[in-house]
Amino acid sequence: MTPTANPADTGHITSKLSTLDRFLLVWILAAMALGLGLGRLIPGLGQALDSLKVAGVSLPIALGLLVMMYPVLAKVRYNETGRVIRDRKLMITSLIINWLLAPAFMFALAWIFLPDLPEYRTGLIIVGLARCIAMVLIWNDLACGDGEAAAVLVALNSVFQVVAFGLLGWFYLQVLPGWLGLPTTSAEFTIWSITLSVLVFLGIPLIAGFLTRSLGEKAKGRDWYEGTFLPKLGPWALYGLLFTIVILFALQGDAIIAKPLDVARIALPLLAYFTVVFSASMLIGLSFGMGYPRTTTLAFTAAGNNFELAIAVAIATFGVTSGQALAGVVGPLIEVPVLVALVYVSLWSRKFFSNATTQKVTS
Repeated sequence: MTPTANPADTGHITSKLSTLDRFLLVWILAAMALGLGLGRLIPGLGQALDSLKVAGVSLPIALGLLVMMYPVLAKVRYNETGRVIRDRKLMITSLIINWLLAPAFMFALAWIFLPDLPEYRTGLIIVGLARCIAMVLIWNDLACGDGEAAAVLVALNSVFQVVAFGLLGWFYLQVLPGWLGLPTTSAEFTIWSITLSVLVFLGIPLIAGFLTRSLGEKAKGRDWYEGTFLPKLGPWALYGLLFTIVILFALQGDAIIAKPLDVARIALPLLAYFTVVFSASMLIGLSFGMGYPRTTTLAFTAAGNNFELAIAVAIATFGVTSGQALAGVVGPLIEVPVLVALVYVSLWSRKFFSNATTQKVTS
């Protein structure tokens, strides 16, 4: 990682990225195409991959996410997270956007774009309730956000996810539609499935990252750890991301290809959601004077969603062939390329932050 403090260098950031980072969007689109092609060309591949589960958790997807998250969490300086916890402005703003504004916005988009398709509408609302605890760390890292802030906000989202997901699902699917005179939807979300998602997709890589940082620095010092070890470990995060995308789209390729018009209708509100929530969060951080690193972290933790949880909940509640499950699957189809593009938008926006502090550029 190469530090820089000069905002004038913003236009040259992408030239400092590795080939893997610089062409990430190309690799992601290729991984999506590969996954769709494999799922389409190899009969029974999707069913075979889907059968590899333990307690409802897909082992191939879990493997990809763990490989993806571990290097990012190994970068976090855990002894510096205290300063983030003391930043009440960041913490409160993140909670308000993630658990009040973003779910309400997705509810509105679902009803505006899909008033005649209740299954897809319900699936979108579930996606809006599943706040991101995994891929956001990748986007934040690529955009030179605050790694310590990302770790704290992701942990905070995880706690609220266990506590609030079921309650908000009941509110947005039954209570609020009833108040507005709209049709309601019955759905039961088990606390176990939500807790398991948090434990697997955050707990394991978080503990591994913390132990790696602690033991590595203790054994050979911070200079060796950050200058020698992390550059070798870093690329594995993107390898894990690409592997996850291939598996995800191999699993759901038939559903996506079989209903292209339905996918397009689901994609429109998702596209609006990701871009509006990200842009609004960036503007809020800028107006509050949070500085570029924390504003970027705020924006990505608000715009991203926990697609694995949304898909798992939709399948468990409504069935694997349901419209709700398809809406969950379309989530990462739109989210991944859009948020990769927003990484570059975020880097470009650095010139608007006059109080920019020392930045981290992904090596």
